[in-house]
Amino acid sequence: MTAETKDRTGALEASIARAAGALQRRQQRDGHWRFELEADATIPAEFILLEHFLDRIDPALESRIAVYLREIQGAHGGWPLFHGGAFDLSASVKAYFALKAVGDDPKAPHMARARDAILAHGGAERTNVFTRVQLALFGEVPWHAVPSMPVEIMLLPQWFFFHLSKVSYWSRTVIVPLLVLMAKRPRARNPRQIHIRELFCRDPDTIRDYIRGPYRSGWGRAFKALDVVLKGIEPAFPRGVREGAINRAVDFVIARLNGEDGLGAIYPAMANSVMMFDALGYPASHADAAIAWLSVRKLLVDDGTRAYCQPCVSPIWDTGLAAHAMAEAAYGTALPTEPVEAASTWLVERQILDVKGDWAVRRPDVAPGGWAFQYNNAHYPDVDDTAMVGMILHRNGDPAHQEAIDRAREWIVGMQSSDGGWGAFEPENTHFYLNHIPFADHGALLDPPTADVTARCVSFLAQIGMRATDPVLQKALAYLKREQEVDGSWFGRWGTNYIYGTWSVLCALNAAGVPPQDGSVSRACDWLLSVQRDDGGWGEDEESYAHAKPGTFTESTPSQTAWALLGLMSAGRADHPAVGRGIAWLRATQKDNGEWDELPYTAVGFPRVFYLRYHGYKQFFPLLALSRFRNLARSNDKKVQFGI
Repeated sequence: MTAETKDRTGALEASIARAAGALQRRQQRDGHWRFELEADATIPAEFILLEHFLDRIDPALESRIAVYLREIQGAHGGWPLFHGGAFDLSASVKAYFALKAVGDDPKAPHMARARDAILAHGGAERTNVFTRVQLALFGEVPWHAVPSMPVEIMLLPQWFFFHLSKVSYWSRTVIVPLLVLMAKRPRARNPRQIHIRELFCRDPDTIRDYIRGPYRSGWGRAFKALDVVLKGIEPAFPRGVREGAINRAVDFVIARLNGEDGLGAIYPAMANSVMMFDALGYPASHADAAIAWLSVRKLLVDDGTRAYCQPCVSPIWDTGLAAHAMAEAAYGTALPTEPVEAASTWLVERQILDVKGDWAVRRPDVAPGGWAFQYNNAHYPDVDDTAMVGMILHRNGDPAHQEAIDRAREWIVGMQSSDGGWGAFEPENTHFYLNHIPFADHGALLDPPTADVTARCVSFLAQIGMRATDPVLQKALAYLKREQEVDGSWFGRWGTNYIYGTWSVLCALNAAGVPPQDGSVSRACDWLLSVQRDDGGWGEDEESYAHAKPGTFTESTPSQTAWALLGLMSAGRADHPAVGRGIAWLRATQKDNGEWDELPYTAVGFPRVFYLRYHGYKQFFPLLALSRFRNLARSNDKKVQFGI
């Protein structure tokens, strides 16, 4: 080894050691990791409006949330859905409303700019359905501005064209308490009597075209006609039937209230449950109402100067990924393995073994064995987290974890959809016509199979020994090959975007034994190489979910660079010059404390609607990539040993 090679090797080892030390310092005493999960202005604004709906105003807290909202206002005057993004009408209306409720003067420059931008984009009457529901609760628009969603939906048989089992878990938990609100039509207390009439281009009471095209298909026109009919006949629905439907909805919520982790463990469902209990006359001290309110407040991130509300928390996902990075860093070195062992112990204790959640409607004979995304969400585990946790438990090698791995395997196999892929939370959630109902203007009502989630399941099953000739993997690999884009990439449903999807699938193909010479692998590598940036890194715009070119951005990001590197290395390209350049970029951008900075959002909740910034991604993915590169460089072969 030359002196220059020794210097490079030593510098790489130092980078890995600093990154591992930084990540270990963030580990909780009980072994888990939890990083902040940030979305856009919508949820912090909704939290302020929720306090005004209930008249439970915390002025000091609201002032700190207002600091956050002002900070993230865009140069265009409104609020984007992600850092540096374009103006978004619905987010801007909610943010303006919240700031006005807090006490910001409508004549202040930042408010005037926001108001002008909102009016220039069609006014508050052109906001999305969820925003118009919020406005209806405050009396800003009439209820005919909202699509008809009768609470009697709770009584429909499963064979009916619309049934709650036919939509995704997140839609279901948001919709059920919302059905009660739409039936009861409560009015926000709004103690300061804040209104936003100035954001409408027309008198909201005279508008008749709140629900209109363009429609994505003939289904949209048909459902619009049905909406008109329902609005006409809904007042005649029998009172007894309505009360029975409300009771059914309340029973659904209470059965899934999930303690202080909340309904569905996601903010919109949790906030709707709080308002539902209030609308039904539950006192704030009632056990169910109190725990629902507590669950919402637990999502707050407050540093004493600024505050915001998270959409949910991600400790299982964070812990699984951080443990993978720490395991890779420690592989064959003197770095401590205790962090991985502590994380594994913490994760095993959170496997869901005794609750058959909503997924069992489609798979009643499958035993539970998954993990949720949040601390507790027993009705809604997901296969992505389960596969990630299963892989780290298998890698850790503790025989005491074998039963947990076996249960996870059984559950994941049972959750495979008939097309060979996996959705995140449920199988066969593919009633695509429902994305055309007026209520679903966000187009994200369902949870169909996706390449990235399927890839994680393939990686797990292959890592623990399932052969590619097994029918489960045969179907899954065929699905992945069908889903490959013409340019060689794969779409990333839960991470941004084609870089994320391509990394995920390349890891899965490697784990399943698909050779680097396979056409699907070589095309994917060619695509990744084609989108490497001049500085050696990779980056992808959230707008690639809309019209931006896949795999491109104005800057490189640590997480997306790491994904591209991990994908190339899994395909046997560890010696490619592009990988060396990417590794050099990661090392050059690492801070002295071992961490990285990353302001751009690199994940997604719902494409084109809701984006996410995982604060941990910039930490554990670069560590994983640097460590994998080192481990392959000193190995006799270039095959990646593990499925991520």
